[in-house]
Amino acid sequence: MFESLLIANRGEIARRIIRTANRLGIRTIAVYSDVDAGLPFVKEADEAIAIGPAAARESYLSVGKILEAAQRSSASAIHPGYGFLSENAEFAEAVQNAGIIWVGAPPAAIRAMGLKDAAKELMQAAGVSVTPGYMGTDQSDERLSREAETIGYPLLIKAVAGGGGKGMRRVEAADEFRQSLQSCRREALASFGNDRVLLEKYIKNPRHIEVQVFADTQGNCVHLFERDCSLQRRHQKVIEEAPAPGMDADTRQAICQAAINAAKAVDYVGAGTIEFIADASEGLRPDRIWFMEMNTRLQVEHPVTEAITGEDLVQWQLLVAAGQSLPRVQEELAINGWAIEARLYAESPDAGYLPSTGHLQHLRLPSDIRVDSGVEQGDDITAFYDPMIAKIIAHAPDRPAALEELAKACAEIEIWPVKSNANLLFRIAGDEEFRAATVDTGFLERRGQHFLRRDPDQTVIDQALTSLVKISRLDPWAALSGFRIASEPDPRAAVRIAGQTHWGNIHSGAKASVVVFDDASVLFDRGTAWPISLPVAGLVKPGGPTDDGSVFSPMPGLVTIVDVAIGARVAMGDQLLTVEAMKMEYSLRAPFAGIVAELRVSPGSKVSENQLVATVVKEVS
Repeated sequence: MFESLLIANRGEIARRIIRTANRLGIRTIAVYSDVDAGLPFVKEADEAIAIGPAAARESYLSVGKILEAAQRSSASAIHPGYGFLSENAEFAEAVQNAGIIWVGAPPAAIRAMGLKDAAKELMQAAGVSVTPGYMGTDQSDERLSREAETIGYPLLIKAVAGGGGKGMRRVEAADEFRQSLQSCRREALASFGNDRVLLEKYIKNPRHIEVQVFADTQGNCVHLFERDCSLQRRHQKVIEEAPAPGMDADTRQAICQAAINAAKAVDYVGAGTIEFIADASEGLRPDRIWFMEMNTRLQVEHPVTEAITGEDLVQWQLLVAAGQSLPRVQEELAINGWAIEARLYAESPDAGYLPSTGHLQHLRLPSDIRVDSGVEQGDDITAFYDPMIAKIIAHAPDRPAALEELAKACAEIEIWPVKSNANLLFRIAGDEEFRAATVDTGFLERRGQHFLRRDPDQTVIDQALTSLVKISRLDPWAALSGFRIASEPDPRAAVRIAGQTHWGNIHSGAKASVVVFDDASVLFDRGTAWPISLPVAGLVKPGGPTDDGSVFSPMPGLVTIVDVAIGARVAMGDQLLTVEAMKMEYSLRAPFAGIVAELRVSPGSKVSENQLVATVVKEVS
């Protein structure tokens, strides 16, 4: 085994690799951008080297700076983690040419699987079924439009160099195609430096199922069973589980063998994931599952595979990179129980899953379950990188028990003031339809409103009121409830929760989880953070949203397109401009029909959260 390992990644990924390297006695070197200097992975590594400013292209994506750090620290090997440069063949070759061990797939395999169209052609040649679509080199709008008509709607436009849901659009009808194509190309170019696309038939009731494969330099190749990653939002995974619900032995054998055939077709070495799309309208069947793509790296969701197999996949990576054989043969691998992973994101599901940034003034994560996190209380969530706070991994003898464990864990999460999807995860884990495993990739799109935060129920109101009374030092004249001689005291009182006044009952039960900050008191309930306060005399309940036509940016970002000019007539829902943040595009639309009276931005403008960017006024008849 090599002596030292530089980790060319950040956050949770780096901490995960450090954990295994420490156990194996390998010295670890972290690299970090300026905004990451105080994060836990920097402190936990044996050595840490600054490599540049926050922008990933000037730090984590800079091949030169990472190789320079490796030379300075005398690193024996480089692990790229998952994301950033992990699937960059040029980086892999540069590492090997520098005489450093590359902990990853061979550059030739990365290239073979790096472009979705070429990978599908390769898989067809290897006898692996692929989804119907167009993968041609003619990328003209006219050719792509004709091919879309031939394939039929709905369909998917995918960046050939894409991944993680970026550079992907679902198109329902022909009149949406051109605009979706241009948006997909822009996002693909910004994320991957390549705006080529392919078209793919959209599978109704699709399930996203992937198989973990591993190969060594001695020619051995095994699978570590499948994962179901169907529960997604915006084509990005939210909950993953292993094994896949409803998977019978024959279908498992077929899909896992197809995965091994795919890996062998490119002489694969190391950890890889073969992703499939399944038409689950009639249950999982071997003849209704098609190859989508191969990720030539370890996946974010690898902990569920580790849980059901009992193997450390990062250790496997390091052993293979050191030239050793796989630690297990296929017959020694078996499924033990059920594992489910939930991705805890800094985002607001109530606002269309917009990322949330800020200082983690308060962060409490579950303590009796596996949690892989890149941040701790006191750290910052910035707009520069992925908004994931942590992965919550439950493992139990069966799926119902794993879901119970996951729901309990998500209910304990406390985050303030950054918004999160903790309550969404709690609700999903307890949802009857999800528990029945009737899930496809459209589950959240179809039932998302069911999981959004509701007004506080009576239990929350009573808990908030009781907690505030117990922690407040009130003199008798300011008491929230009074008494009369020979009468029972009135336990009712008003409390403000998230800016709204509610009437509750003071009771003698145990105090709920309430944390008092300098500027707010917050009640945490099942993953939700409720700002609470005692009512103020003469307080007037604020009105609803104004109807003045003001359009605000929902988050910090960069204006990429302005579709209208001052004086333009618009219909309700017309696109006014596009803001890009965290490599995703967000359309800002007209709140009603009228005339654009004000535009405060232009392409290239930087905007902050809640910044006024445009105003629409109703046309006077």
